[in-house]
Amino acid sequence: MKSLGFQIIAIVLYVFVSCKENDEPNYKWITKEVKATAYNSTVTQTNSNPHITAFGDSLIPGKKYIAVSRDLERLGLSHNTLVKIEGLEGTYLVKDRMHARKRNQIDVYMGTDIKAALQFGRKHVTIQYRVEIPDSTKTEEIKNLSN
Repeated sequence: MKSLGFQIIAIVLYVFVSCKENDEPNYKWITKEVKATAYNSTVTQTNSNPHITAFGDSLIPGKKYIAVSRDLERLGLSHNTLVKIEGLEGTYLVKDRMHARKRNQIDVYMGTDIKAALQFGRKHVTIQYRVEIPDSTKTEEIKNLSN
């Protein structure tokens, strides 16, 4: 009887372990060097509604947000992408987009603290941003549908 109980436990453990999802993340971090500036929620720096982003989000002073140039959006720095910025603590969210003339640039949101934004200045930094890795099964299915 003891061995039957042990066999049942072993089978249950085997099924549990073999059904466990892949522990590898379905995303990767990409590193890129960019120009960085800072901005505030003021009419002179944005538009007549300085707390609303180009994506329609409401900016909340104290939160870690950035705006990105449109060329970076095409590289995967899209709305709500997580970003780590060299020299700054924490993880930032892409919540805004910059004017079309800007290239390879991020703008760090400093709420209404104009002094902090001026002190941040203009610099080159290394960022890391998170992009999802497509599920290979779905990718294969899409390839098969297009043939």
